[in-house]
Amino acid sequence: MTDRTLDHHLHHDTYSHLISLLDASCVDYRLIDHEPEGSTEAVCALRGHPSSEAAKCIVLRVKVDRRTTRHVLAVVPGDRRVDLDAVRTLFAARYVGFSDAATAERLARAVPGTVLPFSFDPDLELVADPDVVAQPKLYFNAARLDRSLLISGADYERLAKPRIERIAAPAPTAA
Repeated sequence: MTDRTLDHHLHHDTYSHLISLLDASCVDYRLIDHEPEGSTEAVCALRGHPSSEAAKCIVLRVKVDRRTTRHVLAVVPGDRRVDLDAVRTLFAARYVGFSDAATAERLARAVPGTVLPFSFDPDLELVADPDVVAQPKLYFNAARLDRSLLISGADYERLAKPRIERIAAPAPTAA
C-alpha cells in the first residue's frame, strides 16, 4: 500500500467508524455534502450556519513534566479559540502547544481540517468546552473535507463522552 492509499484508507475507516457509531446509537444526525473545505469559517459559509455552531477540533501536545507528554483533542465553538493557558492549568502542565501535523493526523486518524470531535485513540484525551455540548445544532467535518455532519450537542456529549471543561477563549475581536 502506498502512503496515499494508506492515508485514504485510514480516513475512510475513521468516517466509517463514526457512521457506525451514530447508527448503532440511534441518534438523529444529518450528513451534508459540500465543496471540499477544511477551514472553519469557510466551511460554515458553505453549510450556511454561524461558526458558533461548529465544533473546532485542535490536537494539543501537553507536557506535564520532563518525561510525560499527553495528547489532548480540544473541542471549542468554531468562533472561539482554544485557551492554551486553561488547558495548561487543567493538566497542571509545564507546556501546552499545538501538536505537529503528523502526530495530530496519527492520533485523530484524520487530516487537518477533518478532525472529528471524537477520539478513537486511547492516547488522545478528549476535552470539550461546555459551550460545545450546549449547542442545539453542532456541525463538524465528518473525517472528510467534502462531507459534514449535524448532530445535537447533547447527543454528541452522550456518544463522545468528552471531559467537559472551560477551554475556549473569547473570539479574537476584529480591530
